Amino acid sequence: MDSFSSQLNAVLVDTFNNILKFEEDLLKQSTNIDLSINEMHLIEHVGKNTNDGRTISDLAQSLNITLPSVTVAINKLAKKGYVKKEKSNTDGRVVYVRLTDKGLRIDKIHQYFHVKMVKDISKEMTDEEKEVLIHGMEKLNGFFRKKLSRLADEDESSAP
Repeated sequence: MDSFSSQLNAVLVDTFNNILKFEEDLLKQSTNIDLSINEMHLIEHVGKNTNDGRTISDLAQSLNITLPSVTVAINKLAKKGYVKKEKSNTDGRVVYVRLTDKGLRIDKIHQYFHVKMVKDISKEMTDEEKEVLIHGMEKLNGFFRKKLSRLADEDESSAP
């Protein structure tokens, strides 16, 4: 691996781990929050629909995880009081997941964390540095989206 590749790998892995650890540590400091970082991110995805509700399938797809995993996690969050499940008025087979008031509050706290994090990161940057960072991150994200899409296509084509 050349020098750039080694540096990029180290920075990507370290940054990803530090962001998750930072979020996790903040959660642990809040003694009345009984959530894992994965549960917090699931709440975030449930809340992205302005609480119109999301189906388990929608959540699994947007998080790139299996339906059974989402079902188990949603059931845990429902027991903890962060989400509620409601059957569709038009199709009883469809279940929508919505945030409860408790879920909405924790989602707002999590959103504030991200706003503050981005503000703190960018306050020491010039406009040019911000542009370069955004451009680089967009390319990086595009790369991973393409890879994920190809993996999903391979999974579908190899399914019996």
